[in-house]
Amino acid sequence: VQLQASGGGLVQAGGSLRLSCATSGRPLYMYIMGWFRQAPGKEREFVTSITNGGGSTDYADSVKGRFTISRDNAKNTVTLQMNSLKPEDTAVYYCAAAPGTVWTGRRSQARYNYWGQGTQVTVSS
Repeated sequence: VQLQASGGGLVQAGGSLRLSCATSGRPLYMYIMGWFRQAPGKEREFVTSITNGGGSTDYADSVKGRFTISRDNAKNTVTLQMNSLKPEDTAVYYCAAAPGTVWTGRRSQARYNYWGQGTQVTVSS
């Protein structure tokens, strides 16, 4: 599966952005999908993930209540709605695909075999 992330940009603190991950190749329902981010000088970290059918989600504590992940398997798209953005949310955001349905390990980068190219999100104070 190929992943293409888009929607990043510059926004003021308190604002919102909507990231999209367009996929192609194998059907999207075959994958658990996730978003990770990497801030300057820091390691890439887990943000959120969603099960194959969209019935369950998981969020890092730092984004819980502000970010929402969703997916449309018919349109092969995964979306990350980011509200109440903070300067500490500044990072390159990556969408990723994990084959199969095993929910265990969803927060680990090793679980994901396929990665998009990343999209920059910058939140100004």
